[in-house]
Amino acid sequence: MAAKKLLSDIFVETLEQAMDSVVVIDLNNEIIFYNHAAEILWGYKKEDVIGKNVKILIPNHIKPNHDQYVNANRMSGINKVVGTNRDVEIPCKNGSTKWGSMSISKVVIDGNNLYTAFIKDVTAIVIERKRIEMLSLVTDNTDNAILISDDSWNVIYKNKGFTNIFGYKSKEVLGRNPTSIVAPHYTNRQINKIRNTLRNGVAIKIDELLHTKNGQKLWCSVVINPVFNEKGSLTNIVSIFSDITKTKIHEVLQSKILGSIARDEPLEVIMESACHEVSQIIDNITLAVLQVDDNNCLQLLSSSKLTSKYKKLLNSIRIGKTVSSSPTAAYHRPYESVTDIKNDPLLNDFHEQILPFGYKGCWSFPIKGSHGELIGVIAFYKKDDQPPSLLNHQLISALAPLCSLAIERDRQQKNIRHLAYYDSLTQLPNRSMLHAEAEQILREVNQSKKNLAVLFIDLDHFKKVNDSFGHPAGDKLLVEVATRLKQKCINMDICGRLSGDEFLFVIVGKKVNELNNFIEDLRLSISQPLDIDGSKVTPSASIGVSIFPEDGHDIGTLIHRADMAMYQAKIAGKGRFSFFSHELDKLALERQELEMELEKAISNNELELHYQPQIQMKTGKLNGVEALARWNHPKFGPVSPSKFIPLAEECGLIGNLSRWVLSAACQQMSIWRSKEIAIPTVSVNLSPLNFHSFDLCNLIMSELANHHLKASDLMIEITESTLMDTNPGTIKVLHDIHSKGVGFSIDDFGTGYSSLSYLRKIPIRELKLDRSFVVELEMDDASQALSRAVLQIGQSLKLDVVAEGIETKEQFDILKKQGYQVAQGFLFSKPLNATEIEIWLKNTKEHTIKSSYSS
Repeated sequence: MAAKKLLSDIFVETLEQAMDSVVVIDLNNEIIFYNHAAEILWGYKKEDVIGKNVKILIPNHIKPNHDQYVNANRMSGINKVVGTNRDVEIPCKNGSTKWGSMSISKVVIDGNNLYTAFIKDVTAIVIERKRIEMLSLVTDNTDNAILISDDSWNVIYKNKGFTNIFGYKSKEVLGRNPTSIVAPHYTNRQINKIRNTLRNGVAIKIDELLHTKNGQKLWCSVVINPVFNEKGSLTNIVSIFSDITKTKIHEVLQSKILGSIARDEPLEVIMESACHEVSQIIDNITLAVLQVDDNNCLQLLSSSKLTSKYKKLLNSIRIGKTVSSSPTAAYHRPYESVTDIKNDPLLNDFHEQILPFGYKGCWSFPIKGSHGELIGVIAFYKKDDQPPSLLNHQLISALAPLCSLAIERDRQQKNIRHLAYYDSLTQLPNRSMLHAEAEQILREVNQSKKNLAVLFIDLDHFKKVNDSFGHPAGDKLLVEVATRLKQKCINMDICGRLSGDEFLFVIVGKKVNELNNFIEDLRLSISQPLDIDGSKVTPSASIGVSIFPEDGHDIGTLIHRADMAMYQAKIAGKGRFSFFSHELDKLALERQELEMELEKAISNNELELHYQPQIQMKTGKLNGVEALARWNHPKFGPVSPSKFIPLAEECGLIGNLSRWVLSAACQQMSIWRSKEIAIPTVSVNLSPLNFHSFDLCNLIMSELANHHLKASDLMIEITESTLMDTNPGTIKVLHDIHSKGVGFSIDDFGTGYSSLSYLRKIPIRELKLDRSFVVELEMDDASQALSRAVLQIGQSLKLDVVAEGIETKEQFDILKKQGYQVAQGFLFSKPLNATEIEIWLKNTKEHTIKSSYSS
């Protein structure tokens, strides 16, 4: 209506058919015209807006000041109130928002000033532009670097992240190929491979070491995506770079170092590999890895570029507060940076030694052990005076713990090897190490034709030290002897501990006269007194010597023959040394053969028991018999018990021998019982070693039961050394046997070193006066006094006392007069076999009687 009044019909029709939206308002800002295109744009019908204030079509945030704004434009006198291409917000009736490009012009019709707004719908264009603006905002605010290239592989866009990471500005990269910027080391072959992959529509994802503008290297995760148009043609390439230097350094170094550790590579090789990897990332520094040795000095493990002279210089540095070189500065602080070696006070006079090598700056970082102690140092040496970069710090934070792991593992391995090959008490090489080292020396000596001697050293009376002062004192003695031996080791000589109180010394390059003098000097050195718990102890050693090649061509033979010679030295009086001879070898072979024959004899029941009578002095009646083992070998003839019993103890056959003796004695007693031969008891000798077995009591009771004997039928003879045995089970076994009713007799009493307190504590039924006291009874008052003393001891403890070794009637009379109850010796009978003892009984008119011992 208003439009029809103020606008001509032709003009209205023209505006109605316009493609763009048209809105006409009057001076009162009321809408007088609103075409169909405007209806579509805003969603309002004509009847909704005609005659209404134009505010209905504008955004809410503009409405309060709209009239003032429009009036101000009208007052300007300019016909084109608003120019073209002004994007305005279009609030639609349905609540949505569109965008229009608007221009407003003043139109005068019939003297009336009207204002016509032409609005082009640019919603799609604005949305796309804003999307691009948002994308640009995103790309420029991401931490990643982004390059977009065209189909000619030239850069057409770079974001701020690219500048932040790589340092390049737009003008330095636009129009260039990306690989020429960040990967100048790429070959044409590598570049063509990437392009072909992208042309085939395949994205590329790689981790690559790339270059920044200032030449620094960075590890980047690179993602390259191809972009194709609707026709399938490649139009763009989008490359995204993420800085992963920190994580990649950890990954690469961990893979390299942990892999080397897993392969058990030497520490120096591991550190060399680490230095190589670091130099691949940073090529303007010289890296050195050093460890602190046992003397608190630096020991260079690896360096990628240091000169041999400077390496030698580093190896001479001692860690400590008085030294202020860069590597040792790590002693004080987490890291120490010296950017000006020449003038920095930290280095004091040390810079004079560093400067000739061309280094202007250095940086050190401590390698800490698992307990926080300093175990090594990482040092960076630079030809410039720039402070450490972020990359330097990243490298250190990754490298230091890995170096710590490698160094500590190497120390643990060395410790394990030390435990495996060195004696933990004396720190000397053990048997395994000795054999290996001696074999090596023997090969070298054989080639060089030098002399070699093997010394087998055994300490004399070592057990007495343990028994008298305790095992800690014995250990102290062993450590001191080991120290004295080590002091004598020179050049190629080696010494070590074989076991117990046995040591080995291998001497190289000494002739016979020199060797004699050396051994005598060694013996005197060992025998120097030492203080143990306030007491002076004078060690002595028996030494056996074997010579290469006369006494053997391998180390095993030489040690064995030196061992044999050592025993010969002990027999000669201890504290001496003896050279091996082939006579000794012959004796050793015979001993080995005798050992095998003894084992066979025990198994095949080829031994025999002889029995020596024990007589009651007052009545002349038989008191019992002592069972004595005898061995008559078809080759060796009669073998003395003094020879085969110690042999059995040494070679581990004493258990078998004792079981045989016990079984044979019980079997014979059973036979005598069945024949009603009145033999009251049989005495059986057992070794101290037998009482180490907790099963001994069961064995004795089993033999008695098997042969229907009583406990009182058996007497066990032991030596004083059994009472003094330090084995914790010995006393218990003695008490267990005594509790079953079996009696004990102490053989050879008076010659050992037991004390009266042991006689009181241990269940003993009988003492046997040693034959050495009986031999000189007739002409020696001292012997009579000693025999009388032994008797008084027995009587005071209510023990029977037996005098053995009686060979003359005069000896018998003296002992009987002193009060001895039982006698044994050749005066009455030598040891007899079972048949002979029966005949002896008859000949001495000991008639068989109805025995209460009958089973």
